[in-house]
Amino acid sequence: MKIRLSALTFAAFALVTPIASQAQTEVQWWHAMSGPLGEWVNDLAKDFNASQKDYKVVPTFKGTYGETMTAAMAAYRAGNAPDILQVYEVGTATMMAAKAAIKPVGEIMTMGGAKFDSKAYIPAVAGYYTAPNGQMLSLPFNSSTTVFYYNKDAFKAAGLDPNKAPTTWPEVVLAAAKLKASGHKCPFTTSWMSWTQLESFSTWHNTLFATQNNGFRRPLGPPGFRLATAHSPFREPGQHGQAGTVCL
Repeated sequence: MKIRLSALTFAAFALVTPIASQAQTEVQWWHAMSGPLGEWVNDLAKDFNASQKDYKVVPTFKGTYGETMTAAMAAYRAGNAPDILQVYEVGTATMMAAKAAIKPVGEIMTMGGAKFDSKAYIPAVAGYYTAPNGQMLSLPFNSSTTVFYYNKDAFKAAGLDPNKAPTTWPEVVLAAAKLKASGHKCPFTTSWMSWTQLESFSTWHNTLFATQNNGFRRPLGPPGFRLATAHSPFREPGQHGQAGTVCL
């Protein structure tokens, strides 16, 4: 299972410094969108810049989500933070705690006299980026989708049907075993496991991901326990590895 980065789940804007209104003011926007998504971000800035002459948005790719956030916090401490920062949802708590480093997007909108209705967003999305006092801290920007890839040539060489991808985790286990037997050291790899293996799985099955005090008492419902059981064969050496790691 791999991730198509639009990127994790929900990324958000955190406005780091207020922008003064003056002729052709540059607005530095640091983001983590690479490839086609990076081109899309550049087009957004290009279209905005062409729509008026007072401001010029300058998008800059700063690496992965983690690298982008780390770079921004380092820049803030050095006194040259970007004006707009894209942060993935995993970094939301970090940005909420960095009160001196950011300005809530709701406050920015009020300062600029712009109408901003947080109810325009799906409640579950808006709630994630909203403070207890109801103020929107950041602007939901993009969402990620989990994508399953498989190698048809490798399937064929292992005696599997190259035109039939596994549709259940037990089928993935069986396919991985055959791929390993055919010589593949790591027949299955994934990343962001809690998201791809649990959160997305729970969403598809319309079951809660975490209950009982946010999972501190009992983190998984019956479907989640069954998924964990289905993953147990991957504990075998060389059967599974997380992206960026070496299979044992």
